[in-house]
Amino acid sequence: MSGWERLGVLGGAAGSLVGRAGLAGAAASVAAAQMGTKPPNILFLFTDDQRFSTLNALNNPEVRTPTMDGLVRRGTTFTRAGIMGGTVGAVCAPSRGMLMSGQTLFHVHHNMIDPKSPVEKRRPFDLWPEVLRKRGYETFATGKWHNGEKLWSRCFSKGENIFFGGMSDHLQVPVADFDASGEFPRNKRYIAKGFSSRIFSDSAIKFLKSQKGDKPFAAYVAFTSPHDPRMAPKEFADLYSPDKVTLPENFLPEHPFDNGEMKVRDEMLAAWPRTPQAMKEHIAAYYGMITEVDHHMGRVLKALEESGQAENTIVVFAADNGLAVGQHGLVGKQNVYEHSVRVPLVIGGPGLPKDKRSDAYAYLYDLFPTLCELTGTPTPATVEGSSLVPVMQGKKARVRDSMFHAYRTFQRAVKDERYKLIRYSVNGTKTTQLFDLKNDPLERKNLAGEAGQAGRVRGLSGLMGEWMRKTDDIAAVGEFGG
Repeated sequence: MSGWERLGVLGGAAGSLVGRAGLAGAAASVAAAQMGTKPPNILFLFTDDQRFSTLNALNNPEVRTPTMDGLVRRGTTFTRAGIMGGTVGAVCAPSRGMLMSGQTLFHVHHNMIDPKSPVEKRRPFDLWPEVLRKRGYETFATGKWHNGEKLWSRCFSKGENIFFGGMSDHLQVPVADFDASGEFPRNKRYIAKGFSSRIFSDSAIKFLKSQKGDKPFAAYVAFTSPHDPRMAPKEFADLYSPDKVTLPENFLPEHPFDNGEMKVRDEMLAAWPRTPQAMKEHIAAYYGMITEVDHHMGRVLKALEESGQAENTIVVFAADNGLAVGQHGLVGKQNVYEHSVRVPLVIGGPGLPKDKRSDAYAYLYDLFPTLCELTGTPTPATVEGSSLVPVMQGKKARVRDSMFHAYRTFQRAVKDERYKLIRYSVNGTKTTQLFDLKNDPLERKNLAGEAGQAGRVRGLSGLMGEWMRKTDDIAAVGEFGG
């Protein structure tokens, strides 16, 4: 098995390793067997800054998520899904780039995030809505994009209430209407009326009602909730009292050392040191936003049912990244702890397993080849992800044995099936953390300095270096001991 295959990183020049022709054949057979002769539709529901542990159905009894819980019951949930990380403070931009392109973090950085990246660092890339559009799908988007107008125009044949920014007041969202020219001039944008989730769900519902079943569709509905400002409408905010939510067990007033990003915007949303009361207020407001977006997701799914298209529609629910909200003394997502790199991921549809949990490691960039396989669409050679269909079908237990995470040039993490190594290199100061995720999932006890762990640290350090080299990391491997 090659290094790329072992790490679960496929594509580019290594794309032939998986046998794209064979995958295309498998895709066609899966689609035909599961969905009939008509290609399946896709409804993709995407939330903003939603941590993996914020679903009632996934062991969080404090938060009300009836719609998301229903999706869990009707699909396969990847309980250890995550993102590779971010190269900028706005982690959501590279995360969405990875989702759309199926490529790894640093390739997305050069292609989509850093306009100053040299030409030789750039590489060809496809986008899954673009590929489906070329296959005859009607592609639609509403909500947050955050990857530029030109890429949006490559992907979608229809759209409404499109938000090209990173964040906004939920009652003052600047949106654009569909522009066939792809220019989307700023002087044509306007402030949509209403709360963000209602605006975007209304547009999705309108699109679903327009579908006559004569051609397949792919609808991408990208909410800006529960991203701050956390200002849920009263009916949802009132569901959660700060006095009744639980403070996380790994709450700290301050992070124990400088992780390189202690003054980023997200970390300034609460005063230092964090107080239990302040964090409980943040958590209550966060849960209110999650229940609010859950409600509007339910409206969209109801419209799908009423359209008569539900029986031939794959529904995907995921989020762009997690969030600390008090854990480890942090508030934001600019770190590589589990609470910030892990996300909810549920895939359901006709012929797919229901109420299934998989602990297979999965990245958001695996969704590109997964959707290709489910729709009988050949996966482009530019894609680096691995299809999750064999895992859903029970034919494979996993598509990779480890995961790698990175934040900017000063945080790196790698984990095998049990242990996680985090390394920091901040202004000449290097810090190492080692966690036993099986016995310490909240990453509270650092084992790095304990007797008997030196060999494990060395082994994981080597694995980290392998990931860094294979993904063309923008940081020097030597900085992290790999």
